[in-house]
Amino acid sequence: MTENEQRPAGLLLAAGGGRRLGGRPKALLPYRGRPLVEYVVGELRAAGCARVHVVLGAAAAAVREQAELGDCVLVENPDWADGMGSSLRAGLGSLAGTGARAALVSLVDQPGIGAAAMARVLAAGRDAPSLAAAAYEGVRGHPVLLGAAHWTGVTATATGDRGARAYLKAREEAITLVECGDVAKPYDIDTVADLKHLG
Repeated sequence: MTENEQRPAGLLLAAGGGRRLGGRPKALLPYRGRPLVEYVVGELRAAGCARVHVVLGAAAAAVREQAELGDCVLVENPDWADGMGSSLRAGLGSLAGTGARAALVSLVDQPGIGAAAMARVLAAGRDAPSLAAAAYEGVRGHPVLLGAAHWTGVTATATGDRGARAYLKAREEAITLVECGDVAKPYDIDTVADLKHLG
C-alpha cells in the first residue's frame, strides 16, 4: 500500500437539500465563480488530502454535471433527507478498505473554513491519528479528524443531523483540539440571510 493511500482522506459531506434556503442544494451554491462543493474540494486538496470522497444527495445528478470534481470518489446517499448522520455513515462506509488511516470530515456549507484550518487539524493527527478537531475560541467545530479505528463506532451512533456529535461527546478527553479561530470562520450557510457570506 502506498504512502498516499495510507494518508488521511478528505470526506466532504455535501448532500443537503437546503430546505431553509428554499430548496437550493448547498453543493451548488455559487462561490467565487464555481459551485461551493468544488471550492471546498479544492481546499481539502490544498490542505494535503490526496484522496477526497464527496457524499452527494440532493440534486446529485446536477452536482455531477455542474461541478468539476476531478478524481474525487462520489458517494450517493439515497437517505440524505434523514440528515447529516446518514451522509457520514455513507462516507465512512465508502472509505472502508481503502487503507486510509483517518478521515478529515468537512461540511460543504462552511466555506469560511479553508485549507489553513484543515491542514492544522491534519497535522495534529499526523503521529497518532485518532481524534482531532478544530476549535473556535475553545469550542469544538469542523473539520474533525476521525482515525480509522473510530469509524465503526461513529457509524453505529450517527443519526439525524447530529453526525458524530454523540460519539465525540463521549470521548471528549481523547480529542485533540486545534485552535483555528485565527485562520477560519465557522459560520454555516443555512438560511437565505446566511448567503451574504458567499458575497
